[in-house]
Amino acid sequence: MISRNAVVANNARLYNNSLLQYLEIHYEYSNMTTIQQPFQLLKLMAIAMPLAFASWMTLLNNFTVEVAQFTGKEIGLLQSIREVPGFLAFTAVFILALLHEQRFALLSLLLLAAGVLATPFFPSTAGLLTTTFIMSVGFHYFETLNQSLKWQWLSKEHAAQQMGKLVAIGSVSSLGVYSFIWLANHVFELTYLQIYLVTAGASLLLVLYMMLRFPLFKAPVEQHKKIILRKKYWLYYALTFMSGARRQIFVVFAGFMMVEKFGYDVGDIALLYLVNHLFNFFFAEKIGRWIGRVGERRALLLEYIGLACVFTSYAFVSDKYIAAGLYVIDHLFFAMAIAIKTYFQKIAEPGDMASTSAVSFTINHIAAVVIPVIFGLIWLQSPSLVFLIGSGMALTSLLLSRFVPYNPTQENRIDFYLMKKSMTKEAT
Repeated sequence: MISRNAVVANNARLYNNSLLQYLEIHYEYSNMTTIQQPFQLLKLMAIAMPLAFASWMTLLNNFTVEVAQFTGKEIGLLQSIREVPGFLAFTAVFILALLHEQRFALLSLLLLAAGVLATPFFPSTAGLLTTTFIMSVGFHYFETLNQSLKWQWLSKEHAAQQMGKLVAIGSVSSLGVYSFIWLANHVFELTYLQIYLVTAGASLLLVLYMMLRFPLFKAPVEQHKKIILRKKYWLYYALTFMSGARRQIFVVFAGFMMVEKFGYDVGDIALLYLVNHLFNFFFAEKIGRWIGRVGERRALLLEYIGLACVFTSYAFVSDKYIAAGLYVIDHLFFAMAIAIKTYFQKIAEPGDMASTSAVSFTINHIAAVVIPVIFGLIWLQSPSLVFLIGSGMALTSLLLSRFVPYNPTQENRIDFYLMKKSMTKEAT
C-alpha cells in the first residue's frame, strides 16, 4: 500500500512541475513582441465583444417595444431564452477536447456578432427569440472561455488591476457604440437595420483580424477536459449563483423601467449607457487596483451594501433623473464583481480554471433562466416588488461575503469565524 507521505510527496512534485511550467510560459510571454502577447489579444477581445453586444443591449428595449410590440411578458420570455445558453455553458468543457481554447473563444465571438447582425431582419417574437438564442450561445461561450483565459494568462499579483483595465477598455468600445447610436438616432436618423450593420459588422471584421493575426498561445497548465465540482469551492459557487440572480434585476428590469415607466427613447438609453461606461473608463482600473490593495472581502461587503440600497431605491423612485442616477451607480458596482473572480483565482488549483469557468457560468445562470419569466409576471402586478426582492438577494450575498478570508489562498479558502460563532450560539 502506498504510504500517505508518498502521496503527499507525489502531489507536491506534480504541483511544483505545474508551477515551473507556468513560470516558464509566462517568461516566454514577457519576451514576445507586443502583438504576440496574450494580454494584447484580451484587449482586442474586450473591444470586439461590446461592438456587437452593447448595440444589442442598447437597442433591445426600444426595438422590442416599438417594432415587435413587446410587453413585460414577452421581454421576460426573451430574456429567459437569452439565458438558456448560459445555463448550458458547462458544455464548453466537452468542446475543449476538440478545439483549442483560444480558437473556441474567437469562434464564439464570431457567432455573437453574427446573431446580433441578424436581429433587425427578423422583427417578430419568433424571429427575435431565434436570433437572441444564436447571439447568446456565442456570448456565453465567449464569456466562459474569456474568463478562463484571464485566469490562466494573468498573474495573481496583477490580475485585479489588469481585469479592471480590460473592463475600462471594453467601456471605451461601448462608449463608441453608444455615441454612434446617439448620433445615429438624433443626427443621422439611421434605421435599426443600418445601426446593427455598422456595429455588428465592425465586430465581425475585428474577430477575423484576431483569427488571422495572433498565434495560438500555450496554456500555462494543462486544463481538465471534464466537469469538475469541488466541495472546497462551495463559497465561490454560492457567490456566483447569487450574483447571477440579482444581476437579472439590473439587466432585465432596470432598463425596462427606464423605457416603460419614464419614457426613455433610444437616444436617452444610449446616453445613459454612455455615462455608465464613462464611469467605467475612469474608475474600473482604479477599482481593480483598490481591490488588489484592500482585498476581496472588503470589496464585496461594500458592493452588496450598496446594491441593497440601490435596489430598495428603485422600488420607490418616481423621478426620471434620480432613476438615471441609481442606474449609473448600479452599473458602477458591477466593476467590483472582479473581486469574486480574483478570489477564485487565488484559491483554485491551476488545472481547474477552464472547467470551473464553464461550471460557474452554468451556476450563474440557473436563476437567470427562471427569474426573467417569473419576475416578468410579478412586474405586471407590482414593479416595486421586483426590486425589493433584488434587495433581498443583495443582502444574502452580503452574508455570504463574510465567509471570504481577508487573505485567500489555496490553503485559506473560507473564513469560518462566522460559522463557528453561529454554532457556538446554538450550543449555548
